[in-house]
Amino acid sequence: QVQLVESGGGLVQAGGSLRLSCTASGSIFSLAAMGWFRQAPGKQRELVATITSVGRTNYADSLKGRFTISRDNAKNTVYLQMNSLKPEDTATYYCNLMYRGVSYWGQGTQVTVSS
Repeated sequence: QVQLVESGGGLVQAGGSLRLSCTASGSIFSLAAMGWFRQAPGKQRELVATITSVGRTNYADSLKGRFTISRDNAKNTVYLQMNSLKPEDTATYYCNLMYRGVSYWGQGTQVTVSS
């Protein structure tokens, strides 16, 4: 069983930055694709960014250039660096691990961007 623990959320002013972290338990992290998703109140969960086991990244078109996903396999951790934050980035951010067709989710971390 894989457990994902996110951290790094909080309240930030528009234009500020935050770095989210997600640490996975177990031994499959380095073999797994990782992703960040977000869900704002009243909206569906949406993709933010993904990174494959070999480091290939993919971003939501609207977030390219402001958000960066990275991973440290030695620490079983995936990161999301968020810059130039906007009020519309306010959401709960979820970490996802995908391995052999099985998907695991973290509990989410709240990001609130004030105007």
